Amino acid sequence: MATVSAKVFEHHKKTDGTYNVKICIHHKDQRRYLDTNHFVVKKQLTKDFKIKDPFIADKVEQQLRDYRKEISELDDKLDFFTAESLRDYLRDKNEDIDFIKFCNSHIERLKKESRAGTAATHRVVRNSLVDYLKRDSVSINEIHSNMLVAYERYLRSERTMTRYNQDSKPVVTTEKGLSNSGLHNHMRDLRTLFNAARELYNNEDLGIYRIKHYPFKKYKVGSPPLTKKRNNTLEQVLTIRDCVTKPGSRAELAKELYMLSFYLCGMNAVDLYQITERDIRNGRVDYNRSKTEAKRKDNAFISIKIVDEAKPLLEKYIGKFSLRYSSCDCLNWALCKGMEQLRKLTGIPELTLYWARHTFASTARNDCRMSKDDVALALNHVDEGNRTTDIYIAKDWKIVDDVQRKVVAQLKKTEGWILTRQQKKNKTDKVAA
Repeated sequence: MATVSAKVFEHHKKTDGTYNVKICIHHKDQRRYLDTNHFVVKKQLTKDFKIKDPFIADKVEQQLRDYRKEISELDDKLDFFTAESLRDYLRDKNEDIDFIKFCNSHIERLKKESRAGTAATHRVVRNSLVDYLKRDSVSINEIHSNMLVAYERYLRSERTMTRYNQDSKPVVTTEKGLSNSGLHNHMRDLRTLFNAARELYNNEDLGIYRIKHYPFKKYKVGSPPLTKKRNNTLEQVLTIRDCVTKPGSRAELAKELYMLSFYLCGMNAVDLYQITERDIRNGRVDYNRSKTEAKRKDNAFISIKIVDEAKPLLEKYIGKFSLRYSSCDCLNWALCKGMEQLRKLTGIPELTLYWARHTFASTARNDCRMSKDDVALALNHVDEGNRTTDIYIAKDWKIVDDVQRKVVAQLKKTEGWILTRQQKKNKTDKVAA
């Protein structure tokens, strides 16, 4: 049986001559202590350091009665508590939860788990909530269904935001309202954060429900809207490859990383940033896909053949990004600016590094007629419908090689068609002249 009592320790005397009254929790032969809001001086104590001040004694006794009542209500569940967890339960049971503070700690944990991408999207949600509510502290009870409806209207509207640069100077920007797809992703991430808070603060087995409401039961995030395909034609890929850019420019960076990603089965920027010479073995690049590494039992490992077209680009950039950019976020920023320049140089209206991944996949499926399963393997995706089957089947990287080889061959074939078409046009122009 757990017991609680008031304690004042002589050796805990503060510089101002006061002592903090503590609550001692005794459970399973262990003692843990809780600080209280009550401070006493020596004249309010007996010789053996018991509280004799009637006002303080009454306040502390009331707190003890409340704790004893809460312990009694735990009934048989008390057996599952340690002295430490019981102390935390009594201390935090009625304390309000600061959702922004939780978001901060959750984001830091994601960073330590090498989930920088997820941390970045959750940071956007955290910042947006601070902008909307205009304060850095938000009770989780303020996140309710009516608030979410109003918050959605805010996200759809044009917004002015203030952020601080590396010199701690404020930078004010104006952002357009979110699209249907952007709104869905934003509210989905907010729901993920809310669920993570419930998982941390609630314990169904012990009957602990510090977060008693669930706003997403009424407010539905729904299914993601259909997005338009984000792939370039192979003629556009050749235009990107052959585009003349200034050496060392961001446009050159964007062009060459687009092509490198295309040749390496749609490798993402974060993985290009992280791979080093140690990941190159026997003419292959072996790596774990950062986006899903922490979520998969196989750590999202994949082995990609380094085709001839990729070799000079890989040699130019491998292991060099960290010397030029302090983080992958900085690389992404440079790529974003480089893609803007590349769009102007090529006349291709829509172009990002991620389009290289989509273009590789679309070419493999639609032009090369590879199966969806083989394309998924080359993209390092998990087949949700065949999780059990995948346990029995060893991965064969030759399948990935085959997908990659056919896509690169299709690009060469397209280049040949364009050359033949141009030669015919030139011949026709000469005859006409």
